[in-house]
Amino acid sequence: MLAALRKRRVRIVLYLVVIVLLLVGRPLAFLIGVVLTDRDQLRPLPRGIVDDASRLDATHISEIWDMPAGDDAEDKLRDLLARAAREHLCVSIAGARHSMGGQTIYPDGIQINMLGYHRMNLDEKQNLLEVQSGARWAEIVPYLDRHARSVEVMQSNDSFSVGGSLSVNCHGWQPESPPIASTVESFRLMKAHGTVVRCSRAENSELFSLVLGGYGLFGVILDVRLHVVPNERYEVHQFVMRSDEFLPAWKKRVDETPEVGMAVGRLSIVPDDFLNEAILYTFNRVPEAGKLPPVSSLGLEELTRTLFRGSVESDYGKKLRWEAETELVMHLAKRFLTRNQLMDEPVEFLANRKADSTDILQEYFVPRGKLNEFVDRMRGIIPRNKGNLTNVTLRHVMPDNDSFMRYADGDMMAVVVLFNQKMTAEDAGRMRLMTQQLIDAAVVCGGRYYLPYRLEASEEEFQRAYPQAKRFFDLKRQYDPGELFENQFYLRYGKEDVK
Repeated sequence: MLAALRKRRVRIVLYLVVIVLLLVGRPLAFLIGVVLTDRDQLRPLPRGIVDDASRLDATHISEIWDMPAGDDAEDKLRDLLARAAREHLCVSIAGARHSMGGQTIYPDGIQINMLGYHRMNLDEKQNLLEVQSGARWAEIVPYLDRHARSVEVMQSNDSFSVGGSLSVNCHGWQPESPPIASTVESFRLMKAHGTVVRCSRAENSELFSLVLGGYGLFGVILDVRLHVVPNERYEVHQFVMRSDEFLPAWKKRVDETPEVGMAVGRLSIVPDDFLNEAILYTFNRVPEAGKLPPVSSLGLEELTRTLFRGSVESDYGKKLRWEAETELVMHLAKRFLTRNQLMDEPVEFLANRKADSTDILQEYFVPRGKLNEFVDRMRGIIPRNKGNLTNVTLRHVMPDNDSFMRYADGDMMAVVVLFNQKMTAEDAGRMRLMTQQLIDAAVVCGGRYYLPYRLEASEEEFQRAYPQAKRFFDLKRQYDPGELFENQFYLRYGKEDVK
């Protein structure tokens, strides 16, 4: 009797072991395979060639000129601009080069590298950060952290430069906030002939609005005064739902919850349930007695990267990643974080290291009430064009009252999408067609697309999305009659003699 009972117990244990191996074995083997194949295959560019984050804009230029850091930096920059004009060379301006459509590149021109120009100082009485435009947010966030301050609005990653963020007028995941232009008190700009002007809402106000979101076409931003806010402690909350329930959840969990300091949504990309499930993350303010902990790693970086890169080319990987995010990550990740910890995250840790493909970011802005309609259109457009969608996040952007080329002229939801594209002519053609269809869908919904990315929009689509563009380019030529400052965005949509 006892022997039979022992045998039965052994069989039960064996069955349980088999079940555990079936449940854990495949995910574990899959993730190990991802780790073993995740190797850096990228090679340095040849001398005289520059590119951007797309890795699709390799272009020959005449010179990369590094902005110096010393007290004579402005004089040297002025001399460079004068030389470029004499030699009939166009000038483009680059920081971290995370745009994806040649916005920092002009063929055979001079590219100014601003990254060495990065001094900063905090005016604690006025809560204003005075910072040179080449500074990266990765330098700023720890600096402000030491002073118990935080950036008011910035992108979700800190790899970008201040000048780049202002030139694209970025937005963040701070709900009830307009884009970064709203946080700018003033900036100094060196124009084509070397004169330096201060721009604010009261001084050179037209130029102020043109430069913020002006893609470097009006001059070189030297330094800026940005409003900052106190650092805060947050508790993380996660809510999983069907995607058509996202807007009511946002209203309840964000709009009607005053303690929310930051919020972001995510949509499922699992093919069997494409864009039908959503996650809402809220970061709610909680009291903190004493000094907040310094910025530090959020943890789980390696697991996050492995799950993400494993989802790129595998439907199983996409499902595994979504299951991990909805069922596992909240049990492993930190429950309490500071505002600065959330912002102190580089984009590079998820970067594609493969030579035969690239990750392409896009973003669409639609009126909040049109979000479900736009997502429904995405459900048809993306599979029809065989787009390999790898991520979708949802963010809230309030109306922009500062920039001329504004993308948010109302209460908007930002739909940030990431695709993986093979380095083939066939994939490039599919991406172009799909992108144009997504742009059309956003415009039909009363929205716009974001301009820092691939220049896939036709001229007609660009004009429909940005009807103010003609006046924008006319003013560019008024402020820069010699068209010294140019880039591929201007060549594509603005330069009159190439149309």
